[in-house]
Amino acid sequence: MNKIDWDKPFPITSVAREDLKEYFTKKQIASLSDTDMERIADKLSDAYMNVFWIDMDIIVEQILEDKDWRKKNG
Repeated sequence: MNKIDWDKPFPITSVAREDLKEYFTKKQIASLSDTDMERIADKLSDAYMNVFWIDMDIIVEQILEDKDWRKKNG
């Protein structure tokens, strides 16, 4: 049996300039420095943390229910 690494991180998301193309012009995006992008990522992270724990609970429950269903129905 494999030992579980309880501290192993699993990345959730990131943001890239490419992600902004649907909402902003190329000129606007080009004006954003790497520091600006880091600020955007930090603010998105803060915003997401407001719902992270609620979403995580719901999603884990769904995954566990799916695993249980698969076990029962082979």
